[in-house]
This record gives sequence, C-alpha cells and structure tokens, in this order.
Amino acid sequence: MTGDATTPPGSASGRASDDLRLRVISAAVLVPLALGAAWLGGWPFLIFWTIAACVIDWEWRNIVVGSHGFGAQVTAAMIGVAGLYAMLGRVDGVALAVAIGIAIAAALTPGRRIWAAAGVVYAAALPVACVLLRRDAAYGVTAIVFLFGVAWATDIFGYFVGRAIGGPKLCPAVSPKKTWSGALGGAVGAVAAGLAIASSSYRANPLAVAGLALLLSAASQAGDLFESAVKRRCGVKDASHVIPGHGGVMDRLDGFLAAVVVADIIGVSRGGMAAPARGLLVW
Repeated sequence: MTGDATTPPGSASGRASDDLRLRVISAAVLVPLALGAAWLGGWPFLIFWTIAACVIDWEWRNIVVGSHGFGAQVTAAMIGVAGLYAMLGRVDGVALAVAIGIAIAAALTPGRRIWAAAGVVYAAALPVACVLLRRDAAYGVTAIVFLFGVAWATDIFGYFVGRAIGGPKLCPAVSPKKTWSGALGGAVGAVAAGLAIASSSYRANPLAVAGLALLLSAASQAGDLFESAVKRRCGVKDASHVIPGHGGVMDRLDGFLAAVVVADIIGVSRGGMAAPARGLLVW
C-alpha cells in the first residue's frame, strides 16, 4: 500500500520499475533458450538464429518500408538458406543466397530498394556469423558464450551505471538516454565477464582477452547506436513489441549482432574458415 503512495501508478519511476520487471522476466525465458541452443549446436542452433534473423528482417521492413507482403517471405527463405550454407562451411552458397535475397527485396520494394536490400544483409549476418563461429568443434561453444557474456554485460552494466551516474550524453542526436558513464560501465562489465568466461574455459591470455572484450563491447555499443539511428530516421521508437520490456528482437540483438560480426572477422582472419572460434579466442 505504501508503495502506491511513493510510486504512483503511471509515474516515471513506476513505469521504469514495470519495464525492468518485464526485462527480467523476458531474459529469464530467452537466456536459457539461447544457451541451450549454443550447447546443442547443429540444427537447433541454426533454427534458433534463423528464426531470430527472420524476425529482424520483418522488423526492419516494418521500420523502413512499412509493409511486408510476399517479399518478406522470400527474403526470410533466403536468410535461412544462407544460414544453412554457413553451417556447411560454404561461403559461396552464403553469398549466393544473400545476393538472391537482396535482388528480390530490391525488386519488390520500389522506392525503398536500398533500404530493403540493406535489411537482408543486416538480418542474414546474424545466423551466418553465429553459425560460422559455432561450427568450430573445439572452441565454438566457448566463443558463443563469450560473446553472450560480453554483449549482455555491456547492456546490463551500461543500463545500471548510466542510470546511477548519468552525466554527459554519448550521442544525443541518435540516442538521448545513453551516457558516457553508461558506455564506460558497460565496457568494464564486458571485460570482467569476458575474463571470467575465458579463464574458466581454456588457458586464456588475460591481456588479449581483456582487449578483445573491450573491442567487442565497443562494437556492441556501436551496433546499438546504429539501430537507434535507423529508428530515429524513420520516426520509430521500437522495432516491434514481440519481447515484453525489450521491444523487438532487433532491439534486443542489435549490439550482439554487431559484436558477433566483428568477432567473425577477427576469428576467420586468424583461424580461417576451419577454426574461426579458435582464431578469436586463442592468442
């Protein structure tokens, strides 16, 4: 009862509390699913991330085009094919599937061809990058869990440190609520999480892991700002409302998507297509 007096219904603090509660409940459902898929690998992993990517493509079209139709169904199929080719290690197949998806999206979206094509690339990058890392038999699971830890810690520490300290805005023209204190808090949390996961999983080089976590945290925050910029340009607050407390799948995975793409670039450049996760983690 006293809670009603101190936190009136509809007040800013009441809404923030409700939002946080929904975030926690959603995370309690989604985190075990993501970890379970990472542990199982193979088809469950591919299906999990393909579904996420197809929802992201749908949300992207909803934001920048405002309609879906037959084009969304075909591009979703091409995203799934790209993920399948990634699981087989066929880069040529990935490129072909994405190219077909881009062509179809552009052809069926007059007036917004570039935006629609960009959405296919953006969405397909998620399952392709995740699957390429996970298929590394020796370090695949560790790499995915490492990325989870870095991305989640960046979000969680950034949220709470930013709210507690406040201060100068990070990029007010794009995201008015994000602060430098939150960005730094997220980076510190990411380094701590990355070191904890790596040191408990293999003989890690602490300095290299800390630097890697810092870089991937920066990539995660850049991905978050990128999505905010797209939504702001199109006058949209949330990508959708499919995840209570979080908005859309894109809102939840924008940072992780950027981080896993950067991780793949590092991993493939050092370990090749055969061992990208090892190339990412072992220094």
